[in-house]
Amino acid sequence: MKEVRHRLADGVAAADALVAEMRSVVARKVQVGSKIDRALIDAEQHIAHGLTWYATYAELLRSVQEWGESLARGGLFGEVEACVADVLLDEYLAQMLGGIAMSQSEFIRPSDFDLREVVLHPISALVGERASADRKASRSRLAALLAEPHGRATLEATGLNAEFDMMRDQFHAFVDAKIAPHAHDWHLEDKLIPLDLIEELAQLGVFGLTIPEEYGGTGLGKIAMCLVSEELSRGYLGVGSLGTRSEIAAELILCGGTAAQKKRWLPAIAAGAILPTAVFTEPGAGSDLGALNARAVRVGGDFIVTGNKTWITHAARADLMTILVRTELGVDDHRGLSILLAEKPRGSDAHPFPAEGMSGGEIPVLGYRGMKEYEIRFDGFPVPAENLLGNAGGKGFGQLMATFESARIQTAARAIGVAQAAMECALRYAADRRQFGRAILGFPRISDKLALMAAEIAGVRQLTYRAARRKDVGGRCDIEAGMAKLLAARVAWSAADNALQIHGGNGFALEHSASRLLCDARVLNIFEGAAEIQAQVIARRLLSDAEQ
Repeated sequence: MKEVRHRLADGVAAADALVAEMRSVVARKVQVGSKIDRALIDAEQHIAHGLTWYATYAELLRSVQEWGESLARGGLFGEVEACVADVLLDEYLAQMLGGIAMSQSEFIRPSDFDLREVVLHPISALVGERASADRKASRSRLAALLAEPHGRATLEATGLNAEFDMMRDQFHAFVDAKIAPHAHDWHLEDKLIPLDLIEELAQLGVFGLTIPEEYGGTGLGKIAMCLVSEELSRGYLGVGSLGTRSEIAAELILCGGTAAQKKRWLPAIAAGAILPTAVFTEPGAGSDLGALNARAVRVGGDFIVTGNKTWITHAARADLMTILVRTELGVDDHRGLSILLAEKPRGSDAHPFPAEGMSGGEIPVLGYRGMKEYEIRFDGFPVPAENLLGNAGGKGFGQLMATFESARIQTAARAIGVAQAAMECALRYAADRRQFGRAILGFPRISDKLALMAAEIAGVRQLTYRAARRKDVGGRCDIEAGMAKLLAARVAWSAADNALQIHGGNGFALEHSASRLLCDARVLNIFEGAAEIQAQVIARRLLSDAEQ
């Protein structure tokens, strides 16, 4: 076991050295003087985003190394953990050497950076010293451990502490009893998540996990949020995402609200008495928030909102909308934006928006069902002026940016939950399905898929915990949160795609949950910052750090 940990430490050092060299190459191409030039970094997107992917791989390996060392200090680094470390190190170093897939059709390779051969030597040596038979043995053994109850339980353990393990076990049992048996029917019938389930989630404290106790929450922090989000998303992504609405609204109010706004809204959000929704996106301005056109004009004691919004999740049922609008006339960029805390009555399928000054309709979607997506048209919708977040106009962009770290950590946790569900679904099917006289789990290309699924899920879980841990102690974690979201979304998509492949033609049938998981996994690369936007943001931060 000690040998595995030594190899992992060597791998992290080699990966860090490679990323440092790549960062220098990219910096020379995109900087003018000591500053990043926007036009140049856009022109060099391929290698800039490639830098993000290489740095993300290095960060995951570091997270796994820290996890391994922490377990080893408690005498808990066993065979399962060693197999996970072996599989990830073998696979990720080989990809760093040969090329990383940024999408299904885009690859980034060391040759794209015009690197000197000597820079690649440490990784080449680590990859070359492992015999093919050893790499196969690690995957084969991990797949065998997956088939054993003890092995699965060890992989699913948080690796944190007994309190967190107990919390995970509680929600794991709740999901298996109350969510997983119904999830596929909710998806196929495109039903809203039952209100009685939402009430049970509220009683379990799901909507107040990170809200301080003084405002009716439990103040448990972002790691607790990750554990709960992952488990709920393992049952059904829609249920796991209910908490996201409350998390975003609460974070906005905690970071930017007045004392009166905190006192008014936070206890009700924590109790689940108020269901919020985020109203940010517009038809012509996805990630380009500075181009938003919806306006709110002050008339007496109200702001009057006019404009169109789209991709608003759970909007009909929501009681509170956090609306990003342009309040500062004559300012056409992000400096003119503000956030309004707008109340609305709950709607129904027949009348989603029974409020004067707003209308809209549902956007049918492939997956990510249970809350429904809507477009909304505001035409003279009034919001009391006292509901301007922080009573500060023109601060909306900064207020929203302050929530991005938490939102991306939570999205990474949701992705892990979907990936875990896909692996469990594939493992059950592979163990039960017999072809040519034996279970298909015994065929190497099936067991290899499952082994890499398990290893990547374990790795990205630790990457996400690492970001959450930094957030909980008040540290800046925008790079770590972005990396966790970027890689977790890809891992979820890969796991769901492979789960369907393992099911063969049956996976393509609507009756099998593999089809739902594929649809749910696909959206994770899009919301909370599409993968391309996320890669650009991370690259700019990596290069900005290099300037300092």
